[in-house]
Amino acid sequence: MLSEKMEKALNQQINAEMYSAYLYLSMASYFESVDLEGCARWMKAQTQEEMIHAMKIYDYVIERGGRVLLEGIKAPQQEWDSALAVFEHAYEHEQYVTSLINSLMNLSIEEKDHATQIFLQWFVSEQVEEEASASGVVQRLKLAGGDQGGGLFMVDKELGQRALPISMPAA
Repeated sequence: MLSEKMEKALNQQINAEMYSAYLYLSMASYFESVDLEGCARWMKAQTQEEMIHAMKIYDYVIERGGRVLLEGIKAPQQEWDSALAVFEHAYEHEQYVTSLINSLMNLSIEEKDHATQIFLQWFVSEQVEEEASASGVVQRLKLAGGDQGGGLFMVDKELGQRALPISMPAA
C-alpha cells in the first residue's frame, strides 16, 4: 500500500507526464505548421511515449491500492522561433522531468518504499535515454547549420524515420 504522501506525489507525476505529452503534441503542431513533417513525426512519437509513461504510473498507483486523481493540465507553449529552439526546449523539459523522477526516487527512499524504488528504476533509466535523445537532435541541428539551408531538411528527413510506439490509423 502506498503512503498518502507517495500517492499524492505519483498523482502529480501522472499530471506532469500528461503535460509532457501535451507539450510535445504542441511542438508537433508547430512543426506541421512550418512543413517539417519529420520533426512533427518525432514529436508525435514523443507524445505517445509520455502517455505510456503516465499510464505506467496510473496502473502502478492502482496496483498498490491507491487512487488516481486527475487534475487540469496547463496549456503548453505554442510558438517557437526555430526548429532548434523547439528541440532545445524539449531537452530542457526532459531535464526538468528527470528532476521530478529523482525527487520521487528520493521520497521512496525516505519512506523505505522498496516496491516504488524498484518501479521508479525504469523511469530513472528512461530519463537518461530521453535526455540523450533530445540532446542528440539539438547537436545534429547545430552541426547541420541550425535552421539554415539543406541541413535542416536532412535532419527533418532523419527524424521522420522514428517509429511511433502506437500505430496510428490512416487518415
